[in-house]
Amino acid sequence: MKRLFSLLAILIVLFGFVYGAEKVANKEAKRMVVTSVFKNGEFIPKKYACEGEDINPELVITNVPKNAKSIAIICDDPDAPIGTFVHWVIWNIPVNGDSVKIPEGLKKLEKLTEGTMQGYNDFGKIGYNGPCPPRGHGVHHYHFKVYALDTLLELKGKVKKADLEKAMKGHIIESAEIVGLYERKY
Repeated sequence: MKRLFSLLAILIVLFGFVYGAEKVANKEAKRMVVTSVFKNGEFIPKKYACEGEDINPELVITNVPKNAKSIAIICDDPDAPIGTFVHWVIWNIPVNGDSVKIPEGLKKLEKLTEGTMQGYNDFGKIGYNGPCPPRGHGVHHYHFKVYALDTLLELKGKVKKADLEKAMKGHIIESAEIVGLYERKY
């Protein structure tokens, strides 16, 4: 009888371990992901930089949490000579399902369709302005940080990155990121 209980205990532990590992694997497989026309760690096409059309690239966010009400995005460059330089601040992107597509070339307006809002970047402009590092400064890293939020945000005035980050506190369900590279040469 003791052997039977020992065997049962071992089976229960093994089952629990396998079941737990499966849950972790499923959770990892369903993490929110952001993709674009460039892969993570690859160069951003010139079209999306100041030397090109200077329009935002398409972003596709998949595995958006079911309880997300909106998406916010901050794009910045921590390699800028003056410190982190902000290229894009956008929020209240509506969520309808488990994926969200931000189209290429959004208008550079504060208020877009369906309640989406854009703030000011460090160029002092509304909307997206792409990579534009100083010539000869080397490769810069552009972080497109995507946040799934449990609410819509009420922000007014000349909204910048710090304002958005403050408003998002306590509302971030999940985040994802894609990093693109860019270098201007002589």
